[in-house]
Amino acid sequence: MFKKRIWKPLLIALGWTISLAGLVVLMSFIEVKKAEMVCKAIKVYIPGNQYFIDRQEVDNILQMSSHTLIGSRIENIDIHALENKLKANPFIEFAKVYADMDGVIQVEVSQRQPILRIMNRFDQDFYVDQHGLKMPLSQNFTARVLVANGFIDELFANKVDSVHTALAKDIFKTADFIRKDSLWDAQIAQIYVNKDHEIELIPRVGNQRILLGDADSLEQRFSNLEAFYKKALPMVGWDAYRIINIKYANQVIGVKNQTLVDSLKAAELKAKAVAADSALALAAARNKSDALAAAQLKAEMRDAAATDDDTEPVADQPKPVTTAAKPTEVKAKASKLVAKKAVSKPAAKKTVANKSAVKPASVKPVKKPDANKAVIDERALYKAPVKKQADKKPAAKPAGKKPATTKPAAKKTEKKTSI
Repeated sequence: MFKKRIWKPLLIALGWTISLAGLVVLMSFIEVKKAEMVCKAIKVYIPGNQYFIDRQEVDNILQMSSHTLIGSRIENIDIHALENKLKANPFIEFAKVYADMDGVIQVEVSQRQPILRIMNRFDQDFYVDQHGLKMPLSQNFTARVLVANGFIDELFANKVDSVHTALAKDIFKTADFIRKDSLWDAQIAQIYVNKDHEIELIPRVGNQRILLGDADSLEQRFSNLEAFYKKALPMVGWDAYRIINIKYANQVIGVKNQTLVDSLKAAELKAKAVAADSALALAAARNKSDALAAAQLKAEMRDAAATDDDTEPVADQPKPVTTAAKPTEVKAKASKLVAKKAVSKPAAKKTVANKSAVKPASVKPVKKPDANKAVIDERALYKAPVKKQADKKPAAKPAGKKPATTKPAAKKTEKKTSI
């Protein structure tokens, strides 16, 4: 029992000693080979789709143009110093330099990824990366990121540094939230800080501004804004509101666009004015037509009076029309005159029905009215003086023949007259 307990730890210690010795010998061989190894080439790998720094700039940092690295022994090259030079560049976030067994120096560079571009009120312009660190602009590449401007007091010392003011931190937090959401990343185009140091969002679709205030409860506020976009704006239109206020926790306040309201009122007033002008024009046209109708009636009555003077003077002459009659009155008078004319003509024929009993010499020649006259006054109708037939005796009746009578003709004329 005692011997077994002594030999077991001794065997374990001996095994560790042999392993360490072998490792030291192997490392010594590696160091000897490394001391004899010469740098044959330098390979640079820059991942990502941002190109703030290119291969030429990395070569300038590593001084490859002077050919001081290629051809030199690996043991004479300070790998750690090369990494520090690369990390000192403001566009490089991470750098790794190492040499493989073939004598090739491998360089891996990771660039900073900006998510925000700030333009402060001092006309300074700089980026803010995904870690909240400020970085300068690049002459090689311009990143398509969200832009923030307005009354921003955050300063930039032209070096990599974190943001300091609370407003700049809220802007960075808001930009980071928008970047991670595909809907708001496509909708929000700009961040603006007003004179009250409140954050406003400028959308790509619509002319309104979204008043955010600060960066508290962003998820709930943007959820309320999404519900407002889906339910309210399709009913009233995208340009109905000038400001959409979401800085309060559980409500969305819309401020109407006064310019749109004024334009709608102006359009309504213009439509009313056009309708009024149309009504006035229609009334003027009606008055003109009434005046023309009255003038035509007056001319026809004057012609009728002249025709009546040629035949026989009439005691009662109609007074001339001095005022324009209404269209309904003109039509009524014209129809009345036409009806009286139609009734009075058969009465004239009745008086001369028996041609054998009336002498032609006793009837005065009457001037026929003009056929072109459309309307003739009833006083201008034919009125021939007829002598009374009471004193005259009828002619002798021939024997054997029935005397001719005018009763059927009288009945016929009376029938026509009654019509």
